[in-house]
Amino acid sequence: MTENTQQQPAANPELPTQYAPAEVEGKLYERWVERGYFEADANSEKPPYTIVIPPPNVTGSLHLGHAFEHTLIDALTRRKRMQGYETLWQPGMDHAGIATQNVVERELAKEGKSRHDLGREAFVERVWQWKAESGGQISGQMKRLGDGVAWSRERFTMDEGLSQSVQTIFKKLYDDELIYRAERIINWCPRCLTAISDIEVEYQDDDGELVSIRYGDGDASIVVATTRAETMLGDTAVAVHPEDERYKHLVGTEIELPLTGRRIPVVADEHVDPEFGTGAVKVTPAHDPNDFEIGQRHGLPNLAVMDERAVITAHGPFQGLDRLEARSAIVAALRAEGRIVAEKRPYVHSVGHCSRCKTTIEPRLSMQWWVKVGPLAQAAGDAVRDGKVKIHPQEMEKRYFDWVDNLHDWCISRQLWWGHRIPVWYGPNGEIVCVGPDEQPPTGEGWHQDTDVLDTWFSSGLWPFSTLGWPERTDDLAKFYPNSVLVTGYDILFFWVARMMMFGLYAMDGTPPFHTIALHGMVRDQFGKKMSKSFGNAVNPLDWMDEYGSDAVRFTLANGANPGVDVPIGEDWVKASRNFANKIWNATRFALMNGATVEGSLPDPSEMSATDRWILSRLNKTVAEVDAFYDDYQFAKLADALYHFAWDEVFDWYVELSKTTFFAGGEGAKVSGRVLGEVLDVMLRLLHPIVPFVTETLWTTLTGKESVVIADWPTDSGFRDDAAEKEIELVQQVVTEVRRFRSDQGLQPGQKVPARLDLTGTALAPHEAAIRQLLRLQPEGEEFAATASLPVAGATVALDLSGTIDVAAERKRLAKDLAAAEKEKAQANGKLGNEAFLAKAPDNVVDKIRTRLAKADEDIARIQAQLERLPQA
Repeated sequence: MTENTQQQPAANPELPTQYAPAEVEGKLYERWVERGYFEADANSEKPPYTIVIPPPNVTGSLHLGHAFEHTLIDALTRRKRMQGYETLWQPGMDHAGIATQNVVERELAKEGKSRHDLGREAFVERVWQWKAESGGQISGQMKRLGDGVAWSRERFTMDEGLSQSVQTIFKKLYDDELIYRAERIINWCPRCLTAISDIEVEYQDDDGELVSIRYGDGDASIVVATTRAETMLGDTAVAVHPEDERYKHLVGTEIELPLTGRRIPVVADEHVDPEFGTGAVKVTPAHDPNDFEIGQRHGLPNLAVMDERAVITAHGPFQGLDRLEARSAIVAALRAEGRIVAEKRPYVHSVGHCSRCKTTIEPRLSMQWWVKVGPLAQAAGDAVRDGKVKIHPQEMEKRYFDWVDNLHDWCISRQLWWGHRIPVWYGPNGEIVCVGPDEQPPTGEGWHQDTDVLDTWFSSGLWPFSTLGWPERTDDLAKFYPNSVLVTGYDILFFWVARMMMFGLYAMDGTPPFHTIALHGMVRDQFGKKMSKSFGNAVNPLDWMDEYGSDAVRFTLANGANPGVDVPIGEDWVKASRNFANKIWNATRFALMNGATVEGSLPDPSEMSATDRWILSRLNKTVAEVDAFYDDYQFAKLADALYHFAWDEVFDWYVELSKTTFFAGGEGAKVSGRVLGEVLDVMLRLLHPIVPFVTETLWTTLTGKESVVIADWPTDSGFRDDAAEKEIELVQQVVTEVRRFRSDQGLQPGQKVPARLDLTGTALAPHEAAIRQLLRLQPEGEEFAATASLPVAGATVALDLSGTIDVAAERKRLAKDLAAAEKEKAQANGKLGNEAFLAKAPDNVVDKIRTRLAKADEDIARIQAQLERLPQA
């Protein structure tokens, strides 16, 4: 344990009788920010500790997933700050291209306008205006939670500096031939009218139809099945497996494509699974990624039959129909010609939808900009393989490698107006010029800039170094790059994390963007179900903060945070955490009123009672345990350790065992008061990173010092006293066993009972007064008659229960319980002794019966012991 070196005026023990989070949290946070506690100095000689905030979308608000992630990051950074690191938690927001554009377009629609009515420049200006008015909502919510971020460094992915970073790396990648333009199949949203990334596609099971269609006639016919009949208008081949004997005679020939009059070839391709369906597939290269690859291998034409709004453009009676209207019309037309061999509806299958507007995604052949990810992904994989970057928990490495080792080239262009515009100019004679941030774009008649913008993930992939001033070699970059750790959800391991790894290694000369990737799970409801507005189980964390305080929400989230595992959370758990905060408050208030102090050094252990030495020994073990859990990102375990140390050992045992000492006064009370002050000082500092508000109020009151935010983090002093721990364990055994007996006899917790304690030959003698107080045991008196005797921990506790319970009624109740337990045992034994039953019953059923038998045996033993202890009627 370390001494805090701040100036130490006399402590003020005055605390309100109840803790009211709403009255203190906002004021405390404002004071922390005003005093600059969360700021970071690149010129400091302290070792750096850096974490970036996964930038929330500017359109968003703080949901429970944000609150969870921010709690973990804040706990890490608060601890490191207390440990003496120059700590930077970098805040900022993502411009969220498609999401933000959709929001502003919806606002325009209310005015009866579209973005095209405004034009590009005016529309972008309108988006900036919207950001200024509405985009700061999440910042206020982060403050409510207590996020200790360096607000003076807040960045936005569209601000001037980050825009320069984007243009710089685009130019560098382009010059290194790692960015190119090509026509490929992409995910296309007919509503948002843009390509979208894989992460923006949500798959769900939809009811569709599977139709089997006969192409050709007689021996020269093949049956294919499809869920998207409208795309047959763009078929340019039918593919079969090269070894499929059924179709070998057709390979190389042509068959007629129904409804169109066109003839298309039959090709042999190993991509086709001969065991699936009919073993033949229609090939539509312009509307399916797998078909596009087949088309490339066989030199097939790409025939697009839909426009950007998914309206049929093919000549004929279906032209002008929406894709879904065309689907029904085409199936009807095929049925009329006798071409439908089979129909299955509903046919449930996985369908991709735009995560923003829920429109069904359309695979579409389109000219787009791409990143050649091969060498970048290789470096990202090698950084983990070589140990430069550690993934925690380690079992997540396999998922990471499965992704980066199989990455396809990345489509980075989006057909939007809001975002970083692609820095490429086209000339009147087919010239293409990529322009860097310090270069002038070409001018003159016929020159124009590419109209597309970059995928949001392109700019957010630069986040760990663009926020520090790259491409300039700034002091911030030298001090705070690479980041110490990235804390993020496993769900974006493949997208944001992989892109940061690729760009960081590429731009920073092989230095990865972080040393450790600490992955957490997703927040779910108390039943383990995904939280969603549509499910009716989504929670606004601000509601819980208003009701129970931010500390209660934070502690609940940290207490469920096992690495890489989803986190269930329910309101009852937040209530329990609120109760924990109240317990800390009330116990500290009691301690301050009864002499707890941090003034002066700790007394010598020889002056302390065994109880004092026990709690100090347990305190140091807890410090060591909490440190180990922090270093392993085991938030749930460290929260649990702190909870049980604070509630069980400090409040329920040490404070209670010490009450007789405090009430007696004298030197013993002074020694215990100093020990209790030390324990509270260290305990509150240990708790601070998770529950910052209540600990700040209590710690500053206890110590009289400026702030626990800048206090020293406790260290293990090495003090251990195994003998004292064993001694107090004996006290705990006695108290626990007698309490159990009292409860079994139906005695109220506060009901006093005459008792004789024989502690001869044990280490319990110094604790008799405390044991009597904890157990509500009165002196035996002249008329004492022992009606029950409990041997425990080498001592004997004799109780006089006459006049406290109705012995006859208690015997009757226990006899009834005993009969029920014996009946349960007999039934279980009967089934387990039946060979015919055992031969047929599943293993899990037999196991349950064995468990019931064991429980019955335990109940019988317990009830018989209770009966033996009862006085004779």
